[in-house]
Amino acid sequence: MYRNEQLQNWFHLSNANGVSGFEHEVVSVLEQQLRGLGTIKRDNLCNLYLYRKENMGDRPVVMLDAHTDEVGFMVQEIGENGLLKFVTLGGWVPANVAAQPVRVINRRGEAVRGVVASKPPHFLSEAERKAPPATDQMRIDIGAESREQVEEELGIGIGAPIVPDVDCRYDEKLGLLFGKAFDCRLGCAALVDTLRALEGVELPVDIVAAFAAQEEVGCRGATVTTRVVQPKCAIVFEGTPADDSFAGGAGAQTALKKGPMLRHYDAGMISHPGFMRFALDTAKAANIPAQEAVRSGGGTNAGAIHVGHHGVPSIVLGLPVRYIHAHTGIAAACDMESTVALACEILKNLQTDKLFV
Repeated sequence: MYRNEQLQNWFHLSNANGVSGFEHEVVSVLEQQLRGLGTIKRDNLCNLYLYRKENMGDRPVVMLDAHTDEVGFMVQEIGENGLLKFVTLGGWVPANVAAQPVRVINRRGEAVRGVVASKPPHFLSEAERKAPPATDQMRIDIGAESREQVEEELGIGIGAPIVPDVDCRYDEKLGLLFGKAFDCRLGCAALVDTLRALEGVELPVDIVAAFAAQEEVGCRGATVTTRVVQPKCAIVFEGTPADDSFAGGAGAQTALKKGPMLRHYDAGMISHPGFMRFALDTAKAANIPAQEAVRSGGGTNAGAIHVGHHGVPSIVLGLPVRYIHAHTGIAAACDMESTVALACEILKNLQTDKLFV
């Protein structure tokens, strides 16, 4: 049974509105959750930093990364009939967008609810039935009757951010979380929980937590945080795609309830072999479940971090999420627990002078 406070923290992070470039609400939630753990700073890109209060200043610096943005949309055009044309922010499968509920954030910071319009089957031509949907042909219906009503009454203009309209919930019987933005709010939550678990613990390294903006549009925030922190090495917390619901058997490398996924390779990074082996050996020694994967695509902030500064050995602790980059994801609470436990063990035993030569 997870503490109510812990669950509420997870819910608040998932429910917060924060597509790429509009992460302010998420950062405000994090500032509340990080209070008392160290010195907190923001930069001009809305990256958030936590300098652990136990840092000594004369030890190797480890950066703990998670990104605050989520995939979503942005208003591109307002039609005369009040319908909103939009562009995608981050990677979407078009078939996952149509007929889904959304929240459009207006100039006053209010959420205006709407739905991605879809033509009922009764009106589809044979060609339309066979053709895959395209997002540039979709519109969002917020119930407005005109462009004037959208702009003047509802306060929505060009460039307004749009997020999925989903509230996070926890099924205690199944031990599963259902919600939006698990990429990467679960990573943010696991990072916060790691810092809390290590409060007052003496470590062989100094810790700077960096919550980076705009990962979904090219790891832009992490490029800046790496320059600011200049770490010796980095651990990236990430909500990562689970494949157990469709790959099956030996083909699945990322399954729910089997612990964090550590990737040897993706499209953005080949993980540091020594750091990977240390992390996997640490998991085995501490009897913490962990998974290994070689990914043919995708990427994380580690892709930007590991080539920053003078080169930063990096690993990714991936929290498995089914149906990532869609409106609702599914994740296991026990994977959160295992990820935090592994991160703590790594940091307690990390000897950078021996591991990175």
